[in-house]
Amino acid sequence: MKKRNKNIQNFSKILNSFFNLEKKLPAHHYKKVKVKKGLAELGLFADEDIKKSQLIIEYIGKTLSDKEIKKDPDNKYIFSVEKDFNIDGSSKKNIARYANHSCDPNAESEIKNKRVFLRAIKNISKGEEITFDYGEEYVKEFLLNKCKCGSEKHLYHDK
Repeated sequence: MKKRNKNIQNFSKILNSFFNLEKKLPAHHYKKVKVKKGLAELGLFADEDIKKSQLIIEYIGKTLSDKEIKKDPDNKYIFSVEKDFNIDGSSKKNIARYANHSCDPNAESEIKNKRVFLRAIKNISKGEEITFDYGEEYVKEFLLNKCKCGSEKHLYHDK
């Protein structure tokens, strides 16, 4: 009986590796980051130099349908990935949620296979705050057209 169980385990390992079923998901943090006081309340900061185009971190959370997000219209951590597929990033385990808005960002969101990542669009120095453009709808609804990013660009101010 023991030999049979061992054979089944070995066969299972072979199948998994053949079909690549044991593939580990990449870490949610691709670069070292930390949370501290930023542009607006807490912010996400590079804890190492990050080169342009490198993945920084994954925006993680519970997935919600469009109907489910309507139950909590004040949740400002919803990231809409596609129709009826949204990520609720409100959990404090999701430290990507601390990346603040900027009209002149150094990162951008990237959606791949229904997952959301922040990718550097400029070189980011250690100690620099990581920011991305939240988009006009968010700035109007949650920031009331008054972002605090300090950028001279001010993309969405009272149009």
